[in-house]
Amino acid sequence: MAETSAGSSQVQMIQEAYLAQTQRKRLYGFLMLVIFFIVMVAGFNTAAARNGGSFWGGIDNFFDYPAEVVAEAASKASELPGHFLTFLPALIETVNIAAVSTLIGALFAIVLSLLSTRGLARFPRLIGLFRRMMDTMRAVPEIVIALVLIFVLGGGPVPAMIAIAFHTAGALGKLFSEVNENADLKPLDGLASVGATWTQKMLLGVVPQVAPNWLSYALLRFEINIRASAILGFVGAGGLGYELKNAISWGQGRYDEAGAMFILLFLTIMFFDQLSSYYRDRLVHGSGEGAHA
Repeated sequence: MAETSAGSSQVQMIQEAYLAQTQRKRLYGFLMLVIFFIVMVAGFNTAAARNGGSFWGGIDNFFDYPAEVVAEAASKASELPGHFLTFLPALIETVNIAAVSTLIGALFAIVLSLLSTRGLARFPRLIGLFRRMMDTMRAVPEIVIALVLIFVLGGGPVPAMIAIAFHTAGALGKLFSEVNENADLKPLDGLASVGATWTQKMLLGVVPQVAPNWLSYALLRFEINIRASAILGFVGAGGLGYELKNAISWGQGRYDEAGAMFILLFLTIMFFDQLSSYYRDRLVHGSGEGAHA
């Protein structure tokens, strides 16, 4: 009986501790929500006080601009197919920027991830250094890097490509390193026993295990980079974003062109989103089935 009562009291203590922890989490979550709301309101008021634009004063006109664009595009619907053909080269340039920057960024990410993963790193003492490098690379927004490069190199797709590739290397490097930590190290021991170099061990022992997940993350990043390359066009980095900025800046009379570019960009992002989702699903589940077999 004594053991039963002691066990029940212990269960009751665990339940009380769990309830107390749950209540603390809810309290902290509520406090964070209140703080976020206060900071957001203070930010809006500060922007209005510094003539940075009033959120509260302009909220009534929030849908006016989209309505004007849709109305003008609808009134000139017969001209939209011609606009699609006109801006197709700019769209291809945007997709090319995203593709090249994703490829370059992914290659650098592979190297950085292997050098920053415990148990795989070529220089274990420098793991912290490579991790801080990746933190820095993904902490700096692409638009900031692009603005600096445009000032140095001039406008065009090259600054956008470098900016997106730089950020992509940091972001994918972090994801790749997490995938690397789940790799089986037994093949590395076998390769080391026959005198394989570090590069050979990585290529033959690690890459075959993690390549499907690497490619899955790279495809996901490609979707993000298409949107990023379009946004960077607004600061003079070329592509569809640059043409869209010109149409929007011109105002009424070219809203049909802006509407056509919005439609092109939306359809392109949706297409690549569905395509990459399909292949990412096949890669992840296919590799899982293969491993199970």
